[in-house]
Amino acid sequence: MRIAVISDIHGNCLALDVVLADIGRAAVDQVVCLGDAIQGGAQPAETVARLRELSCPVVMGNADAWLLTGEETGAEQPATEQMLAVRKWSLAQLSSADRAFISGFQPTVTQSLGDGRELLCFHGSPRSFDDIILPETPEEEFQRYLGGLGAAALAGGHTHLQQIRRLGDAFFFNPGSVGRAFERHQPEEAFRYDPWAEYAILSQDNGRLGLEFRRLPLDTDLLAEIVLSSGQPNAEKNAEQYRR
Repeated sequence: MRIAVISDIHGNCLALDVVLADIGRAAVDQVVCLGDAIQGGAQPAETVARLRELSCPVVMGNADAWLLTGEETGAEQPATEQMLAVRKWSLAQLSSADRAFISGFQPTVTQSLGDGRELLCFHGSPRSFDDIILPETPEEEFQRYLGGLGAAALAGGHTHLQQIRRLGDAFFFNPGSVGRAFERHQPEEAFRYDPWAEYAILSQDNGRLGLEFRRLPLDTDLLAEIVLSSGQPNAEKNAEQYRR
């Protein structure tokens, strides 16, 4: 059993297509998406179409929920005018069927690994898509989010950070971000997205679990062109964040 785990596409269908091409060569049995699939990028409708074609389970992310409802949940500060403008533009690109598709994303997804073991998938944590799990998250807090759930492996997104962490006899991992990978310690005034797409493959073979993190190069010049031609608000700034 080989499961490709993708997350945090954020409406970047170019990056998603790069990842799906790699998945096609990797002979996986299942794809699971951990949410934040649509909102933010220049290709929301194209991303919905690709996920619908893929017909894979998709978890509801905080950005997906905010796109549909406009309700702030875990944000420390209210949405900026720029964020609201992008949300309005994104919604205008989506049909009623697209929005209905997004509303069908699930809080969690459980995938069988065989041998009676399971992969539990979520966005932030199983209790909330707003929860943040980082390598430095204190163990007590980490256990509060994920302890005692019984799965052999647990997968969450949200932080755009590839990581793995032991959880008793199980482990938690984050596959990173398909559409918006970035170095989280960089200065805000010089912020840039990484020129690659990230995902992970979880494998189970005769009781042995394996995990592979993958990074695939992106054509950031083409991506910038897509952003600039999209009509998305503040496209010039968004395109610049992908340029190196």
